[in-house]
Amino acid sequence: MYSKTGSQSYARIDLETQLAGASPHQLITMLLDGAVNTMQCARIYFANGNIARRGEMLSRAINIIDNGLIPALNHKIGKEISAQLEMLYGHVAQTLLDANLHNSAENLPQVIDIMKGIADSWKHIAPNQAEENHGS
Repeated sequence: MYSKTGSQSYARIDLETQLAGASPHQLITMLLDGAVNTMQCARIYFANGNIARRGEMLSRAINIIDNGLIPALNHKIGKEISAQLEMLYGHVAQTLLDANLHNSAENLPQVIDIMKGIADSWKHIAPNQAEENHGS
């Protein structure tokens, strides 16, 4: 019914709309979800032997981490936690790079679990929940 180009345009516009109206917390949630999703796709492409798509997904995940999540850390407010997150993000990005360079998906489940854990924790500290907890 729709061409691939048309559906991609719709998806891009939908994403742009979400980004324009998102709070900082929601933007980080989107980045974390995007990193996890691309890492899971890379794992599937590893299993299918699709080297090109695997590399693309790993590169996207690394890009999200290096150019989205790490720069979003606030070391003035987060202090030790943001420093630890930066080290953890660096470890995940390096593991993804190594996986691609050495054609090995062995460590992907571990770093996917790490990022899922961070994403789940981040979702549980949504600003509206924090306000409700302080108001009790």
